[in-house]
Amino acid sequence: MLSLLRHLLAVFLYLLLPGAHGRFPNYNNGFHYQDISNGNGNGEIFFNGVRLHVESPQLAVSASRGSSVILPCHFHYEPEPNTPRRTRVKWSWIPANTISEPVSPLTTARETEVMVAMGKRQRSYGSFKGRVRLRRSVPGDMSLVINELQLNDTGRYRCEVIDGLEDESVTVDLELRGVVFPYYSQKGRYHFNFFGAQQACLDQDATLATFEQLFTAWEEGLDWCNAGWLADGTVQYPIAVPRDGCGGIDLAPGLRSYGQRHRLVHRYDAFCFSASVKGTVYFLKHPTKLNFTEAVQACVNDGSEIAKVGQLYAAWRLMGLDRCDAGWLADGSVRYPITVARANCGPPEPGVRGFGFPPAHLKFGVYCYR
Repeated sequence: MLSLLRHLLAVFLYLLLPGAHGRFPNYNNGFHYQDISNGNGNGEIFFNGVRLHVESPQLAVSASRGSSVILPCHFHYEPEPNTPRRTRVKWSWIPANTISEPVSPLTTARETEVMVAMGKRQRSYGSFKGRVRLRRSVPGDMSLVINELQLNDTGRYRCEVIDGLEDESVTVDLELRGVVFPYYSQKGRYHFNFFGAQQACLDQDATLATFEQLFTAWEEGLDWCNAGWLADGTVQYPIAVPRDGCGGIDLAPGLRSYGQRHRLVHRYDAFCFSASVKGTVYFLKHPTKLNFTEAVQACVNDGSEIAKVGQLYAAWRLMGLDRCDAGWLADGSVRYPITVARANCGPPEPGVRGFGFPPAHLKFGVYCYR
């Protein structure tokens, strides 16, 4: 027992010697610990006192279909570090047609990755592949450049900058300049379920309008008493002049809403949105009037194709197309665009006039697209 105590005493005295702690192998549990001396003593630690800021001078950007657009995003540190830091940037996107009100509090809109970048390496995804890049005009510039804008590119974009444990982001909304128009089936009023309305707009070179797009159209004077699907699954209609049969005269002007409806069961019309077109919509000069079949062939013979409804609306609203001649369109409807209202050309307001879907054997002019 005495010998054991002597041995333990010897070890204890040895450990008291200067530098003795370095003569034993260090214990390693697989984790790396760093002594951080700038804590405040209350459990809060400031990593070198540097804070990451991510900002955008524009929270909403508007552009034209087919053009290029820049979604601004910049980051900086306070205070600025002495040496460059390794950051990772991720751009993600919530489409404009995502339901704005989740079905339950536990569900949220899912973001789709657009691109990620670290240093000089970057990768883009999905429909954005090959169309996006970072601007990098100055240090800290992580603005997203999107080329060849498409109808479905609208929505909310998130710029996220990641630096170790630091993670900050900012969102930028992208809108396309265009026009909203009501659309109904050849069979008549209220024949589309939600998916049928989606397809009907796509067939006419358009998409289902968002609430924001319909609201803007109402502010600009759109008045339509038939309810239609929107991109978020709601059913609404714009009223500029209150009247009986359209919500009543006691309601103020605005958007009338049925709220969310069953996407398969319930049937309504559609509100479509069309942006600018790359080509040209024109009324074909032809010596005679044409039935629908002849009209389709006449455009082909002219090196074009028969125009779609969305293309005619976009040409009217964004390019000033004005023609007081009724013409066939690709869906079998007959319409004509008026920019400057005048006698014998319909109502006293500008707009696209329509004759509905007349029998295909009747004869009119034709609008072509090239």
